[in-house]
Amino acid sequence: MTAPLRGSTAPLSIAPMMACTDRHYRYLMRQITRHTLLYTEMVHTGAILRGRREDHLQFDVSEHPVALQLGGDDPAALAACAQKAEALGYDEVNINVGCPSDRVSNGCFGASLMARPERVAECVAAMRDVVAIPVTVKHRIGIDDIDTYEHMLHFVDIVSAAGADRFTVHARKAWLKGLSPKENRNVPPLRYADVYRLKAERPHLPIEINGGIRTLDVAETQLAHVDAVMIGRAAYDTPWIFADADARFFGATEAPPTRHDVVRRMLPYIEREMTDGTTLHRAARHMLGLFAGQRGAKRWKRHISEGAHRPGAGPELIEAAADLVPELPPTAINSPSPAA
Repeated sequence: MTAPLRGSTAPLSIAPMMACTDRHYRYLMRQITRHTLLYTEMVHTGAILRGRREDHLQFDVSEHPVALQLGGDDPAALAACAQKAEALGYDEVNINVGCPSDRVSNGCFGASLMARPERVAECVAAMRDVVAIPVTVKHRIGIDDIDTYEHMLHFVDIVSAAGADRFTVHARKAWLKGLSPKENRNVPPLRYADVYRLKAERPHLPIEINGGIRTLDVAETQLAHVDAVMIGRAAYDTPWIFADADARFFGATEAPPTRHDVVRRMLPYIEREMTDGTTLHRAARHMLGLFAGQRGAKRWKRHISEGAHRPGAGPELIEAAADLVPELPPTAINSPSPAA
């Protein structure tokens, strides 16, 4: 018997991305969008159970709603990590069945688990048994030669019976041998139609689509076919596309901030982090794309990139970089001018 679904599905989320969606990036995005679901980077169960847990699980209360993405294939270890996530206040726990890197595949988790749906079901069931927060799965269309729609449907049917609360489908297959992780993000063709068909044939399952979606306009069109949309690289390269996400996807009525407002909100955070020992580069590096598409963006990036590593550099360097970019009025918030 399939366990009842838990939690509601946010219509918009930002994908978990290694070396990108750390707590500093998530804090930045919370200054732009209050409601979009955020994810941690993938964290392996061993890093949580045998490493410095606080290094991997720390987050600011302002980040809610925020999900922890786990890597692993041991049901007991995943269950223990899910319990820790719930105790710390995470809103969701997600298992990675999509990462195609050699390191991940050799460890028998990530995308390689597409070939082991029964094992993924065991993992989901183990987590569901010990937490009340949603347990979700992020996976690919397929891997290698296990890549037909029927293969994916078989995977989803087995895992959904274990009680997975949502399936986030990266609409590309992954080649575990022959392509790098970066190539696996764009070389295999997108197969949106397979994700649409999955939702049509399993209408009771919350289905989220991911892959190649770079604007909120495109995201809105996807919602005619699926329950939710996850944006990845565009959310990192051009974070400002989320400036009106709350109004468009969540019905928010408050006026969005300007980019300079976001910089001003980040300054106390950066100062606090530096007081606790974080370097300026680490606290501010995710802000480089904030002014993408606006006049002065290159000056902004150069000033931070060249100065953040210098001894004594602090929040004032970020403030000075923002002064190199003209501040646009709120009415021009999504009207980028040529970068200079």
